Amino acid sequence: MFARIKRILRQFFRKSRTIRNEPLNKVSLIVIILIDIFILINVFTGLDDISRWYISPYQAYPCYSEWQSYRTQTNQDKDYTIIKASLTYNRNNQFKEEQRYQQVESNHLGKVSPVCLNYAQSKDKINNTKNQQIAKLIDQKQRNISNFQQKNRTIRAQYDSTLLEKIAGQPSQQSINQVSAAKAKLELDKNNRNIAAIKKEISNLKTELINKPESISYINFLKDINQFNIVEKGYKQASFWYPSIQLVFQSLFLIPLIVIALSAHRFAVGKGYGLIALISWHLLVIFFIPLIIKVFEFLQFGAIFEFIFNIIQALFSGLLFLVSYVYILLIPLLGFVIIKLFQKIVFNPQLQATNRFQKSRCLKCAKKIRHDDNYCPHCGYYQYIECQNCHNLTYKHLSYCKHCGHAQNIDNV
Repeated sequence: MFARIKRILRQFFRKSRTIRNEPLNKVSLIVIILIDIFILINVFTGLDDISRWYISPYQAYPCYSEWQSYRTQTNQDKDYTIIKASLTYNRNNQFKEEQRYQQVESNHLGKVSPVCLNYAQSKDKINNTKNQQIAKLIDQKQRNISNFQQKNRTIRAQYDSTLLEKIAGQPSQQSINQVSAAKAKLELDKNNRNIAAIKKEISNLKTELINKPESISYINFLKDINQFNIVEKGYKQASFWYPSIQLVFQSLFLIPLIVIALSAHRFAVGKGYGLIALISWHLLVIFFIPLIIKVFEFLQFGAIFEFIFNIIQALFSGLLFLVSYVYILLIPLLGFVIIKLFQKIVFNPQLQATNRFQKSRCLKCAKKIRHDDNYCPHCGYYQYIECQNCHNLTYKHLSYCKHCGHAQNIDNV
C-alpha cells in the first residue's frame, strides 16, 4: 500500500516538472509556478463570486434577525426601541426598506420571503416625516437631561469639597468653591424638577409615537407568531441547505475546467505535445485543489455536519465534543473509500492497460508505439510479462494470456 502511494507521488511530481521525461530548467519551472499561482488566485476568486450567487439565508429572510432580537428583549421600552430603529434621517438614502430587500433578488438567484417584504412595507410606513420629527425631539430632550445631570454631578462635587473644607476649619472666604449648602440644594432641586418634567415629556412623546396607527400595525406584525414561525422555519431550512447549494455551484464552476484540462492533457499526451501536456497537467491539479478544499469545508459545516450534530445533540445532550470524535473517525474512513474508488475505477491499471492496448499505446505513458515494441521508445517501459501457464510473453496488466488464454495474476504485476 505504501509502496503504491509512493509510486503515485513519484509519478505525480515527475509529471509536474518534466517535458517528455526531460526535467524543466529553472526559469521554465519558475514561470510555470507563477502561472499556477495566478490561476489559483483567480479560481478562488471565481469560487467566492459564484458561492454568493445564490441568495443567502440572511438575504432571503432579512427580517428574521430583527424579529429574533425583538422577541428576546425583556425591557419594557422595546416597542419604542424597534420603532426608533426603523426611523432613518439620511436624505441621501432614497430606497425604502422594501426596495432594499427586493434589490437583492436582481443580483442573486432565489427569492426574498414574502413575509419579510410585508414586514418591510409595514416598517416603511413608520418612517415618515412626522415620526422622524418626534424621534428627533425625543433625542434633543434626552440631551437636555444629560446636561442637567452633568450640572448636578458638578454641584455635588463642589458641595462635597465645601464640606471637607468646613470640617478642616478653613474660613469660607478662602474656599475655592463658591457653592454653599443652601445654594447647592436649591440648584439640585431645580435641576431634578427639570429632569422629571423632561422625562414626562419624553414619555408622552414615546407614547404618542407608539400609538400611531402605523406603529400599532408594525408592532402587531412583530407579535404575530404564526407569520414569524414561517420565517423562522424557512430561515433554519435555508441555513441547513445553503452550504450544499454553495458546493453545487462551486462544482459547476470547477467541473467544466477540470474536464477541459483533462481532455487537453489526454490529447497532448496522445499527440506527444510535451509542453501542452505539462501545462494542462498543472491546470488539472490547480482545479482539483479548490474542489477538494470545498468538499472538506462542506463536510465540516454543511448538511452532513448539521445532521451529525443534531443526532449527537439529541442522544447525548451537552456532549457536543463527540462531534469531533465522529469526524476524526469519519474523515479517514471517507478518505480510504475515495482512494479505493480511484484505484478501482479512475486509475485502475487494468482498465488503463485495456484502453491503451486497443489504441496501440504504451501501457505506462500512453504514447503511440508499434505492436512488436518490447520497450516503449518514449519512457522505456517493458510491455510484457511471462505467462504463469504457458510461459510465453503476454501483455502486463491484462487479465488473460494472449497465447493460451490463461487468467493472469494481475496483483503481482
